[in-house]
Amino acid sequence: MKKMITVMVIAALALSGCKKDKTEVKNDNPFMQEWDTPYGVPPFEQIKNEHYIPAFEEGMKQQAEAIEAIVSNSEAPTFENTIIALENSGELLNKVSSVFFNLAECCNSEEMEAIAEEIMPKLSQHGDNISLNAGLFAKVKSVYEQRDNLQLNAEQMRLLEETYKGFVRGGANIPAEQQARFREINEQLSTLTLKYGNNVLKATNNYKLVVDNVADLEGMPQSQLDAALEAGNADEATKGKYVFTIHLPSMEPFLMNCKNRELRKELWTAYSTRCTSDSTDNRGIINDIANLRLERAKMFGYESHAAYVLDDCMAKTPQAVNDLLMQVWKPALEKAKKEAAQYQKMMKADGINDKLQPYDWRYYSEKLRKEQYDLNDDVIRPYFSLENVKQGLFTVCEKLYGIQLKENKDIPTYHPDVTAYEVVENDEVIAIVYMDFFPRESKRSGAWMTNFREQSVKDGKNIIPIVSLVFNFTKPTGDTPSLLNFDETTTMFHEFGHGLHSIFSKCTYRSLSGTNVSRDFVELPSQFLEHWACEPEVLKMYAKHYKTGEVIPDSLITKISESATYGQGFINTELLAASFLDMDYYTITEPTEIKLPEFEDQAMNKIGLIPEIISRYKSTYFQHVFSGGYDAGYYSYTWAAVLDNDAFEPFKEKGIFDQETAKAFRTNILERGNTEEPMALYKKFRGAEPTIEPLLKNRGLK
Repeated sequence: MKKMITVMVIAALALSGCKKDKTEVKNDNPFMQEWDTPYGVPPFEQIKNEHYIPAFEEGMKQQAEAIEAIVSNSEAPTFENTIIALENSGELLNKVSSVFFNLAECCNSEEMEAIAEEIMPKLSQHGDNISLNAGLFAKVKSVYEQRDNLQLNAEQMRLLEETYKGFVRGGANIPAEQQARFREINEQLSTLTLKYGNNVLKATNNYKLVVDNVADLEGMPQSQLDAALEAGNADEATKGKYVFTIHLPSMEPFLMNCKNRELRKELWTAYSTRCTSDSTDNRGIINDIANLRLERAKMFGYESHAAYVLDDCMAKTPQAVNDLLMQVWKPALEKAKKEAAQYQKMMKADGINDKLQPYDWRYYSEKLRKEQYDLNDDVIRPYFSLENVKQGLFTVCEKLYGIQLKENKDIPTYHPDVTAYEVVENDEVIAIVYMDFFPRESKRSGAWMTNFREQSVKDGKNIIPIVSLVFNFTKPTGDTPSLLNFDETTTMFHEFGHGLHSIFSKCTYRSLSGTNVSRDFVELPSQFLEHWACEPEVLKMYAKHYKTGEVIPDSLITKISESATYGQGFINTELLAASFLDMDYYTITEPTEIKLPEFEDQAMNKIGLIPEIISRYKSTYFQHVFSGGYDAGYYSYTWAAVLDNDAFEPFKEKGIFDQETAKAFRTNILERGNTEEPMALYKKFRGAEPTIEPLLKNRGLK
């Protein structure tokens, strides 16, 4: 009820402007003004919830007028008056969208959800009004058919081709009698995917494991106990108690270290059964999303949604995806089975005769790692304070590409936890980067990169990108800074790799710049940068004990290196299981009544997943593929892993900071965006297509 009231209030503001006239509303709305801020970043402190709806509606109105001007132009369609005019339309709409949807992910509220619920169907309708505009498509098609005679440069040709393809894939060729249903499907999907994501956020925030007695938490590192006690003290109802959540920074260390099996089971069950009951139940939504996407794909002439999606990716077909995944799946599963057998023996030695369960896996994996390598999470974390890891990352980027990141406290931010940096090269600021490190209830879990503004060239002037990097690392407690485990360390490198793809973009057109590439290519720069995080030479640069400043000892580096392929059976198996599950949802070729857990169980049984491991994401909280834009695309992490491992080979041969190789990667990959076919760009860098052998070797699967 409160949401509905909020929507009505905001709608009233949009229409009446709180009894002001429309001119005053526009004058008061920061989206409708030039931003007098450093580098033109959003003036976050001025933006209020009541500004969004009027700005969205004005943005759609302005773009619709621009489209009408293109269609009604009596001159013959040209690259300039059609393709460029279309590319430049929607500036205000893009401006408000980039702020709203970024903040909806990391500063969500009931008011923000209400705005999204109102505006998403309108945006879907607006997008369809463009894609299905027969007069507009006729002009685009006319220019496209003349493309060989237009004397366009390579980037202009790419823009023309991508624009034409975008209309075709947006429904321009769908028969007129099916277009009403096509619009209806798009509108329903916009609402369903929004609700799915909101349900996951709510279910994740709703659960807390409260432990009264510290004696029940044997094995937990002191830093994690301190964080749990601080979380408990934040609420009067749990004051003096230890509170754990199913946000990863809290859950992962608990499952790895807590000896109490019943508590591990309780936390794990809450995590793995999210969104299966009550008001956050996503099961029906999943059925609707999968079937609606299938119905839409058939309108395009494809037999499945996956076939439609992959036709615009490097993989091209579901069979190609399956073939790649199976090459990694078979050795990974065999390794996982051996790992499970080891942990089962350890359980028996502990006097536990029960079968190994998913909530046991991380505990015994960590225990065995300590035994085999004298290495555990509590030993590693003190050397990986967030500040040291960040400085190490910045140093790597400086040594590879000659850039520096400098904090600027005068740049407005959207939350106190956020830090703004200038990216400087040769005394010139080439980008702005926001980094948002810690969990909060208004922020979804995970880590991601987006833009508040993408790079482009306007009126001959380069518009620098404004990059957003969002994480969920353990917060500092008392005198202890945020201490990362090694997975979190590589996550920071990973997301900054995405950032570099945007930072270094040198494209004319926004729609082709930075990370606007196919989904199975976009993960190459991110996974590529991860390689530097664990290199001994790099570790000595940044891994320093947060108390003493002692550089990480060689003995610990050796242990980290020797354990690099430890647990890769589990890591690859749970990742690939999620990839297969994604493909199973989107390779259905006929309307299917998807029931859970039956559909999921069948998918996992088909590939032989052992019961001690579950898919990295179960269906009801698999945000990547139901609300995150990775539908039929989760395989891309493995596809890109083939690329990134192959791409790192010349650095292993010539030196990890070899300037010639770094320059080649920057100029052929990072700067080029979507100005050329991905494999063509890769071959320009590497000289040949990638092979899978480096991936299998580096993961200990060969």
